[in-house]
Amino acid sequence: MEFEFLSVTLMNLGINLIYTFVALLVSLFALIIVDKRLLPNISIEEEMKKGNIAVAIFSSTILLFVAIIVTFGFKG
Repeated sequence: MEFEFLSVTLMNLGINLIYTFVALLVSLFALIIVDKRLLPNISIEEEMKKGNIAVAIFSSTILLFVAIIVTFGFKG
């Protein structure tokens, strides 16, 4: 009984880790697309280094929306 519980728990952990890495890659890819294609004259990284808080809020909002979309995509 305990071996079954342990194997199911480890399988769920593995699935969650894979989901986390996929969501992270998709969100970073989306942020790069927004940075390069939608805002070609503004570098998000450079603006964050300068201390521009509005750009930091904008990029975190993009990451949040992508995470929500990926979550609903995985739920089916």
